[in-house]
Amino acid sequence: LSDEGKDKGLENTYYWFGSDNLGRDIFTRTWMGTRISLYIALIAVIIDVIFGLSYGLISGYFGGAVDNAMQRFAEILNGIPSLVIVTLLIIVLKPGLMTITFSLMITGWIGMNRIARAQVLKLKEQEFVLASRTLGAKKFFIIFKEILPNILGPVITNTMFSIPNAIFTEAFLAFIGLGVPAPMASLGSLISEAFKQFTVHPYMLVAPVVVLAILMLSFNMLADGIRDAFDPKMKEM
Repeated sequence: LSDEGKDKGLENTYYWFGSDNLGRDIFTRTWMGTRISLYIALIAVIIDVIFGLSYGLISGYFGGAVDNAMQRFAEILNGIPSLVIVTLLIIVLKPGLMTITFSLMITGWIGMNRIARAQVLKLKEQEFVLASRTLGAKKFFIIFKEILPNILGPVITNTMFSIPNAIFTEAFLAFIGLGVPAPMASLGSLISEAFKQFTVHPYMLVAPVVVLAILMLSFNMLADGIRDAFDPKMKEM
């Protein structure tokens, strides 16, 4: 129990993960923080799948001037330093989940866009695509019904990798004061707070770090399972 907790007369109160420097239960704050981190992970997946994937598929398939214009726009966004984006968000929005969501929406989809585009460029001249085109299939049918199922492996893997990146982004925002406002907590803000107290109360860092590690491992294992289940190439083996 921390000194603050003893001052409040909580000497006979015991917490599974201990208490922080303000006498708050780390167990409760860790699981409440996990909810916020999972929300951020869900937002990252939705942005990747709906916007980044569609953007890359359309850009790669149409090619030419369309591809050039779409990719230059993505490169301009990616070229803006993240600190500049965060500073602008501080001016426009208050710290909180909405600010984190907007920061992910601005540049969080660019990695998925590049992977989807590269896969489409590799597959769009394959025989099965040419056969569909010869039979009169529409372009968007070819993109989403013929090409998309054949690139699910790298797409799903990259989507799962975007989840830890999103959670780490939230931790960075929390570290500079743009994360979820107190008394709310996420795994990122808990780790940031515990790091400041590491020399005095190192146990505060253990619980959020272990939970974050388990989350990362779980999402990676889920990605492997989904990839094996939906990848047409794996079904033939």
